[in-house]
Amino acid sequence: MIKIDRRERGLTQKSLHVHHKQYRAKAVENGELVKTSIDPNQRRDFQKIEQSFTVLADNEQWLANNYQNSLRASEQDPNGATLAEEEEHILRCLGAALIMQWNTLPTKLQRELFDNAGSMGELLDTPALRGQIARFLHRHKDDDGTAAT
Repeated sequence: MIKIDRRERGLTQKSLHVHHKQYRAKAVENGELVKTSIDPNQRRDFQKIEQSFTVLADNEQWLANNYQNSLRASEQDPNGATLAEEEEHILRCLGAALIMQWNTLPTKLQRELFDNAGSMGELLDTPALRGQIARFLHRHKDDDGTAAT
């Protein structure tokens, strides 16, 4: 699987060029699997994957070719904070506000939020993250209106 860091994605014309080559290589690889596959269902699946990688490659190539003409967000705000730092700060504030109001939330919403938060990490780390969140909520259940699910 090709993994592209969202902070890296779209930042430079060079990175876009590299990504389109990776996608194009994957499209060719799946095109070869289409040719060698005997099973019609498998062949159809490989064709879909090939088409998806081809579209991704075309999109990345278009972005690379039109990089100079595209609008991009500044990497730093005037105060010197990067976008990632700003987003992390916003998420921390939102999370703190949510925890402060936890007891006032309906149980169903608490469970949905818990389930969503528990699935934010890597798939193999989900049980550990859910345990950490549950322990955090339990520890703070009597703190100024916060409670566990």
